[in-house]
Amino acid sequence: MNLQALVGNAPLKRQLELQTARRGLSHAYILSGPEGVGKHTLAGILAAALVCSGGGNLPCGQCAGCRKAREDIHPDIQRFGGDGKDINVAQVRALRSDAYIRPNEAPRKVYILENAQSMNDSAQNAMLKLLEEGPPYAAFLLLTDNAAALLATVRSRCEVLSLSPVSTEEGLDFLRTRFPQLAESAVRQAALRCEGILGRAVKALSADGPEDDSLRQTALQLGKIVAAGDELALAELCISLEKWDRDKLSALLDETILLLRDALVHPGGRWDECDPGRKEAAKALAGGCPPAKLLEHIALLERLRTACGFYVGAGHLAGWMCAGLTGTP
Repeated sequence: MNLQALVGNAPLKRQLELQTARRGLSHAYILSGPEGVGKHTLAGILAAALVCSGGGNLPCGQCAGCRKAREDIHPDIQRFGGDGKDINVAQVRALRSDAYIRPNEAPRKVYILENAQSMNDSAQNAMLKLLEEGPPYAAFLLLTDNAAALLATVRSRCEVLSLSPVSTEEGLDFLRTRFPQLAESAVRQAALRCEGILGRAVKALSADGPEDDSLRQTALQLGKIVAAGDELALAELCISLEKWDRDKLSALLDETILLLRDALVHPGGRWDECDPGRKEAAKALAGGCPPAKLLEHIALLERLRTACGFYVGAGHLAGWMCAGLTGTP
């Protein structure tokens, strides 16, 4: 199987190559891993392979099916959940009705469900019937930040493909090719900061809008407030986050977690950060919070980041963060 477009993930690639060599592609996969880890890239490869007519090493990349899949115009590949809204039972029932209509031109019909963890139990049970009783030509790709958020019955009908962060060197090689016009220092900094999640690095190197700067500034402000132990300022900041959507809040948590980790390594003298604002905030955190407290804060924000993928409003998440970070370190 042609998996060159997916960076790293050597064990997963071996798993897929062995499985497809023995019995071909499955009818249902769960693609699991944090946002930016490569789920959409792998979904694109699998979808193209399922509609490929070139034969040989799938996807061939040359046939009409592969070209249409690459350009996202293939009539037999449909996507759900990409608008950021929860996938409801009505959408799954509509998908189920469509699945019984034969493919337009490909041998298979592919359904990609982004943010599959947003399905409630009713939607997942409707999906379960399709996974169990669907037509043989239908294939389903469920993308999720956390496979455990799906019902065990749904997981048991799918093959789970868990994607992993890439190494720093793998990330550097990819980013140098993707952004040849950028300075080596900027590319290296993005590779170091992304924690092996290439989507984060790509977003950081592509970002130049005011929203991205507002995320950075809010994270810096939050770090300084936590360092100072200012409960009132923390409450006011968390209240301002209640109208944020979950994706933006998750990005803020990513940025703040990195600041806290920088603060942990700061006393040891290691310092790869070149942003003076981040350096100042991390230094303040290192001086204001003992390592044990920094670790507690990191664990809290990581739990909140995971919760962003569930049915939890931004207001509840902001309140949880305020309660967890409150108190003088």
